[in-house]
Amino acid sequence: MAARLWRLRRRLTAALSSAAGAGRAPPAEPLTERRQAGGVRTIVLNNPRRRNALSLPMLQSLRRDLLHDVQSRELRVIVIAAEGPVFCSGHDLKELSSEDDVKHHSQVFELCAEVMTLIQKLPVPVIAKVNGLATAAGCQLVASCDIAVASEKSQFATPGVNIGLFCSTPAVALGRSLPRKVALEMLFTGEPLSAHEALMHGLVSKVVPEDKLEEETMKISQKICESSKSVLALGKATFYRQITQDLDTAYKITTKVMVDNLTLRDGQEGIEAFVQKRKPVWSHSQEEKK
Repeated sequence: MAARLWRLRRRLTAALSSAAGAGRAPPAEPLTERRQAGGVRTIVLNNPRRRNALSLPMLQSLRRDLLHDVQSRELRVIVIAAEGPVFCSGHDLKELSSEDDVKHHSQVFELCAEVMTLIQKLPVPVIAKVNGLATAAGCQLVASCDIAVASEKSQFATPGVNIGLFCSTPAVALGRSLPRKVALEMLFTGEPLSAHEALMHGLVSKVVPEDKLEEETMKISQKICESSKSVLALGKATFYRQITQDLDTAYKITTKVMVDNLTLRDGQEGIEAFVQKRKPVWSHSQEEKK
C-alpha cells in the first residue's frame, strides 16, 4: 500500500511539474553572442527587438564578452557587430525614468563609461562593424572602437537633446573622434550623419556596400592577425597614452617605447626576419629577447 501511494504521489508531482513548465516562457536569448575563429572574436549585440539598447544587462554582457580570456594568444582582434536593422540605439530609456533612483542611474552611466574606456585598454584592436543606425551611446560605442567599418546605409546621431537628455557622455568619445564643430552640430541638433559624412569627418574608417561589409571587416581583421599580439598591444596602449599629451611629452613617451619594443622577442624576430628575407615567426609573448 505504501509503495502504491508513493508511486501515485510521484506521478502527480510529475504531472504538476509538466503543467507548470508548459506555461513558462521559453528561455530568453542571450543579449550578446560571442564566437571566435582564426584569432577573431565576434561579439554580436543580440536584442534587436529593443534596438540593441545598452541596458544594464546588455552592458554587463558586453563587458563579460570583451574580457573573456582576453590575454590568450589565440585572441588577436575583436569585432563588435549587431543583429537587426539598428546597430545600437543607446541607453534603454525605460531604465532612466523617474521610477528608478539616482543610484541606479549612476550605475548605468558608470558601467557604460567603464565599457567604453575598456575597449581602448584591451590588448587587441577592436573593430565596430556597423550595418544600420547607431544613436546616442550606440554612436559612442562606434566612436570608442579602434576601427569602424560601416555599410552605406548606416547613420550616426546623438539625438538626446530632442528628448531633454543631452548626450554628454557620448560627447566624450565623439569629441575625440570628430572635429569639434561637427561633433557640436550633432550634439546640438540631433541630426544624423550619413555613412559617407561619418567617413569624411573620421568617425568611421571605411564605408562599403552592405553585401561587402563582412568581407571588408574580415579582411582588416585577418591582416591584423598577421602581426605580433605583443607588439600590437604595446603600440595600441602607447597610441592612446600619447594622444592626450603635448608634442614634447608625446615624443618622450614614444621614444622610450620604441626602445622597449626592440627588447621584445617579437621586436627582434621581426627585424631578423626582414634582414633574412623570410616571414617572421611570432611568439606573441611579452618576454624580452635574451
